[in-house]
Amino acid sequence: MSDNQLRIVWIYPDLLSTYGDQGNALVVERRARQRGLDVARLDVRSDQPIPTSGDIYLIGGGEDRPQRLAAERLRRDGGLYRAVENGAIVFSVCAGYQILGQEFINDLGQREPGLGLLDVVSTRGEGARCVGDVLGDIDPRLGLPPLTGFENHQGITHIGPGARPLAQVRFGNGNGTGDGTEGAYNDTVFGTYMHGPVLARNPQIADLLLKLALDVNALPPTDDRWYEALRNERIAAAQQPA
Repeated sequence: MSDNQLRIVWIYPDLLSTYGDQGNALVVERRARQRGLDVARLDVRSDQPIPTSGDIYLIGGGEDRPQRLAAERLRRDGGLYRAVENGAIVFSVCAGYQILGQEFINDLGQREPGLGLLDVVSTRGEGARCVGDVLGDIDPRLGLPPLTGFENHQGITHIGPGARPLAQVRFGNGNGTGDGTEGAYNDTVFGTYMHGPVLARNPQIADLLLKLALDVNALPPTDDRWYEALRNERIAAAQQPA
């Protein structure tokens, strides 16, 4: 990788890519290339060290045992901590979201330490699984249009004082706490339960990650007709009566 490349790192595709979340890496890479940026994407398997020089790191969802294995290896590796200390941007989904928090419940029913990069704590819900289309309003501070995604999780995630909700849901469960929150973020680390893949359904979030990584306020325009057609279809589906 050269110094002037935008470096995108997809973490543990062998463990955390069960629900098509690798599409998030594809979307970020494509939207960067559409702007003429020189991009290098690195897919890092769980037996490989996490590079510390990346600009944007993406983590997907997965089943309970792979989630525990991923958390153990990321804690032991330490590379993601150092990348965040260097100013990297991290975007995580579902199991990856829980891993970035303070702790979660693993496949053995035990409290598993997370990475502590987001001030959230996740437990396991006792009721029905949260499944279906979600529509929500993203925190106005981020200046983004409504969030659309698909949730499929049993987790309940509580947000601490060191993070903010990514969105407030209109339809769906989000974090599962009953307070209408969905996801969480701080300055450089983002987490959500949304699949879809979520960045294909919300390309403006991908652009936000690019702007943060590049430290710019705006990007050149690009053709969003395909993305908008998908967004409109899924937003309409979320608003249909059950």
